[in-house]
Amino acid sequence: MRVMHGLLVCVWFVVNAGCCLGRFVVEKNSLRVTSPPELRDTYECAIGNFGVPQYGGTMIGVVVYPKSNHKSCNKFSDHDISFESKAGGRPVFLLADRGDCYFTLKAWNAQMAGAAALLVSDDRIEPLITMDSPESEKAQADYLQNITIPSALISKSLGDNIKRAISDGEMVTINLDWRESLPHPDDRVEYEFWTNSNDECGPKCDNQIEFVKSFKGVAQILEQKGYTRFTPHYITWYCPQAFILSNQCQSQCINNGRYCAPDPDGDFDRGYDGKDVVVQNLRQACFFKVAKESSKPWLWWDYVTDFSIRCPMKENKYNKECADTVIKSLGVDLNQVDNCIGDPTADVENTVLSIEQEAQVGKGSRGDVTILPTLLINNRQYRGKLDRGAILKAICSGFEETTEPAVCLTRDIETNECLENNGGCWQDKAANLTACKDTFRGRVCECPIVRGVKLSGDGYTHCQVSGALRCGINNGGCWRKSQDGRAYSACVDDRTNGCVCPPGFKGDGVSNCEDVDECKEKLACQCPECNCKNTWGSYDCTCNGNLLYMREHDTCISKYFKTDLNWGFVSIIVIALAAAGYAVYQYRIRRYMASEIRAIMAQYMPLDDQPEVPNHVAQGEV
Repeated sequence: MRVMHGLLVCVWFVVNAGCCLGRFVVEKNSLRVTSPPELRDTYECAIGNFGVPQYGGTMIGVVVYPKSNHKSCNKFSDHDISFESKAGGRPVFLLADRGDCYFTLKAWNAQMAGAAALLVSDDRIEPLITMDSPESEKAQADYLQNITIPSALISKSLGDNIKRAISDGEMVTINLDWRESLPHPDDRVEYEFWTNSNDECGPKCDNQIEFVKSFKGVAQILEQKGYTRFTPHYITWYCPQAFILSNQCQSQCINNGRYCAPDPDGDFDRGYDGKDVVVQNLRQACFFKVAKESSKPWLWWDYVTDFSIRCPMKENKYNKECADTVIKSLGVDLNQVDNCIGDPTADVENTVLSIEQEAQVGKGSRGDVTILPTLLINNRQYRGKLDRGAILKAICSGFEETTEPAVCLTRDIETNECLENNGGCWQDKAANLTACKDTFRGRVCECPIVRGVKLSGDGYTHCQVSGALRCGINNGGCWRKSQDGRAYSACVDDRTNGCVCPPGFKGDGVSNCEDVDECKEKLACQCPECNCKNTWGSYDCTCNGNLLYMREHDTCISKYFKTDLNWGFVSIIVIALAAAGYAVYQYRIRRYMASEIRAIMAQYMPLDDQPEVPNHVAQGEV
C-alpha cells in the first residue's frame, strides 16, 4: 500500500509536465548584514515553512552562535545560556548548523531559550531549499503548531563567515526584511487556498480546519467588501493506465482513474476510501463555483466549517446526505451543485477537476503546489505557520501601500451574517428565537440563552429548552393547543427536558398530541349502568335512572340511602353504654371521698408517709 501511495503522490507531477519532476519554487526574503563592515551586504535566505514570518515588516537583531549544542537539537538549559534580549538591547538571532534533527525542533529549542529568530546555516554548497515541517506520521511532538519565531536557511558560505566573525570577537547584526517577500501591485489581493476535505490525516488536517474556522470571519469581510478575490483549490492525482483496474486505483479514484486521492487512513479494507475524499473535494469546489455565480463566494467558508462540524469521518457522516443538509441550510441551489459534480463513475473528464489539475502546475514565477495546505498570495506561495494572525498579516502586506483595508489596521469592520438566511442556523420565527450569533470571526450556530434558560441542541437543525421554567419560553418546544374553551400543554415545568402529552392525549408531545377516545378504547365509564360520551381531552359519563357516577371508582351508586335498624341490637348497645358510664361515675366518687378524708386527718396528726419538718433557727436571728 505504501508503494502505491508513493506512486500516486508522484503521478500528479506528470500532469502537463511530461515527467515526474515537479518545479518547486523556494520563497525567499532579504537578509542584510549591517555589521561588521567586512560582511556588510544583502543576501538571500529561504523562508521556513513554519513559525510566523513577519510579512510586510522587518526585524533587526544580534546573531549568537552558541559554544555548544551547535545544531540546536537539544534544549538550552537556563543556567547554560539564555537568548532573551536584555532591556535596551536588540533581539537575539540564534545561528544553528544544519543536520541531526528536524528544522522545527531547532526552532522550538531556540524559541524556548528566548531567541527572536532562527538562522540555519546549510552544511553543503547548494541552492537554498525550503525548511519544512516533518511529515504527519513522523511528527510526534505537540510543539509544531506552537512555533512563533520566524526561521530562515542561509548559505554555507554566509554561515561560515558569520561564525568566523563571532569567533574573532565581532558583533554581527542582521536586518531580516520581508517587505518584498509578497508582491503588492494594487489595492486588491488575490489569494488561493489549496486544501483537502479529509479530516483523518492527523495534526495537519486538524490544524487546517482550525485555521478555516478562525479565519472565516476575516476572509468573509475582506471578500464582501471587495478587498480580496479568493479561490479554493484541491489537489488530485491520476492513476497510470496500467493500474486502472487495480484495487488501489478502484478505491482511490473516480472517473476511471482520472482523479485520485490517498486513502484517508491508509487501509483499503475499512473506513472511507480515497474516492470518497475526491468526491467531497469536488463537492466543495462545485459549491464554491455555484456560490460565486450567485455573487456569494464567501459562503464557501461557511460550508467547509459546517461540514467539518456536522459531517466528520469519525462519526460516519462524511457522505452526500449530510453534505446536502449543510448546502440546503446555506441557501445554495443543491441541483446546481449536483450538476456540477456530474457522475463520478462515468468514464469522462470532469471539467472542474481538470481545471484543478491544470492549476497545480506552476507558471511564471510561481512553483508547483506540492505542500498541503498551501496559500498563494498574489501568486506567491506563503511560507510559515497556518495561523489566523500570520495569514492576515501576509494578506495585508499584499496591498499597495496606503490602500490596506481597515481590518489590516483595526478590528472595526463588522458584518452581520445572521441577517441573511439566518446564517443557515436554527430559528423559531414564532417565538423570535435564533441560534445565529454574529462575531468578528464569522457567524456561529449556537443555541441561545433566553431569560436565564439555556436551550440545548446542535444549533443547526434544532434547539430545545431544558431546565426549570422552560415552559415559559416557547412552551419548552412542546405541543400546545386550545379548543372548546380548554387549553392543554405537553410541557411540565418540573421536568428538566422532554415533552409528555397530558392525560387524555397520546403522541410525541412535540409536534402532536391526539385526543384519546376513552369510550371507544374502553378506558373509562365501563360499568353496566354507565353511558359514555367522549370530549376533547376528556370524557363525560352518566348513569341510568337515579344513579350517581363515581369517577374515582368508575361505578354508579344510588343518590338515596336506605337504612334498616335492628332495635334489639340497639337496646343492647344502649344498656352497655349506660353500665359503663355508671361504673366510671362510682370510681371517681370513691377517689374524691378518700382524698377529702386524708386531708382532714393531716391537720391533726402526721401520716406515716408524711415526714416531720424540724424547726431550726439560725444564730443571730431573733
